Amino acid sequence: MARILVVDDDSSLRMLYERELGDEGHDVTTAASGEDALKILENNQPDVVVLDIKMDGMDGLTVLDEIMKRDSTIPVILNTAYSTFKADFATWNADAYVVKSSDLSELKRTIDEILQAQ
Repeated sequence: MARILVVDDDSSLRMLYERELGDEGHDVTTAASGEDALKILENNQPDVVVLDIKMDGMDGLTVLDEIMKRDSTIPVILNTAYSTFKADFATWNADAYVVKSSDLSELKRTIDEILQAQ
């Protein structure tokens, strides 16, 4: 069982990911903003962070940069509806990039691969 932090400003997606990943046996914590995620990371180190890019306030690329500054060993999966960010140099610090889909198979597979590699 892995500890996963899901960061997304869409409450429906947070609930879906929490349920789906929880059903896979993971301990899921959610954050509605980048600021909330960084507060959570002050006291808890997840095994994986699933991070949206386009969020109100602090965007996911800024959060990714802050996570890397604090602890570059935490794997981060960028999870966004926009495939165009994949070519952005700022995304290259992430361990993986998954385009959002109603089918969470790719996200789950990516999480499993990252956990197995640790």
